[in-house]
Amino acid sequence: MLTVSTVNVNGLRAAAKKGFVEWLAATEADVICLQETRAEPDQLAPEVREPAGWHAVLAPSAAKGRAGVAIYSRVEPSAVRTGFGSAEFDESGRYAEIDLPGVVIASLYLPSGDVGTSRQDEKERFMKEFLTYLGELRERAAAEGREVLVCGDWNIAHQEIDLKNWKANRKEAGFLPEERAWLSEVFASGYADVVRRLHPEGPGPYSWWSYRGKAFDNDSGWRIDLIVSSPGLAELCAEAFVEKAPSYDQRWSDHAPVTAVFDY
Repeated sequence: MLTVSTVNVNGLRAAAKKGFVEWLAATEADVICLQETRAEPDQLAPEVREPAGWHAVLAPSAAKGRAGVAIYSRVEPSAVRTGFGSAEFDESGRYAEIDLPGVVIASLYLPSGDVGTSRQDEKERFMKEFLTYLGELRERAAAEGREVLVCGDWNIAHQEIDLKNWKANRKEAGFLPEERAWLSEVFASGYADVVRRLHPEGPGPYSWWSYRGKAFDNDSGWRIDLIVSSPGLAELCAEAFVEKAPSYDQRWSDHAPVTAVFDY
């Protein structure tokens, strides 16, 4: 079995003080992908930077205090890569990947965007480059006899069943028609959304809830944290679920871990 979890920690130093360390100690995952770590390695406590029993890959952003991704794996990777060959984005702390036996696993933090601003332009540039890379990644992995898992905060809700208040968000970043069409293109290219494949009806299961108002208590969320795989591995996914906290005060991020179990 291969169990993989992904979670946007919304600041790894803050999450570590609020329950992430305890979650890490209890998880049965073999690989964990983190996004929005917002920390340099020397800013992290030893039990987070080099947790016992884990091999940690930390890819902070060149812009201090922003973005950042990480991957923890129980098996030592045979190769580690940060970035995806982009002159603009390789130092932005938005992508890292590792090679494990039979599989490439990546942690992705796609830009969130903001309609009508340069942040949305940045998101669109990232999406264009990354779509090309996803095709190259599948080809390279297949040539090496590996499957592919791209886990992370994709910052796009694909369908109406992927967010509670979809009607009010049709003109907002994360649910724009062109963003949704891009994600459809990712899936049309051969990648699979393993959670949606096992839970086709919806609504949700959501993975992010705003800290504002009663979003968490009312389950007024978005499903933007995805585990996306090559088709062969998708066929082996036996279970996929969101680890939503029992209550608002037990959250250590505004996102919840998304976990998939593969009979691999």
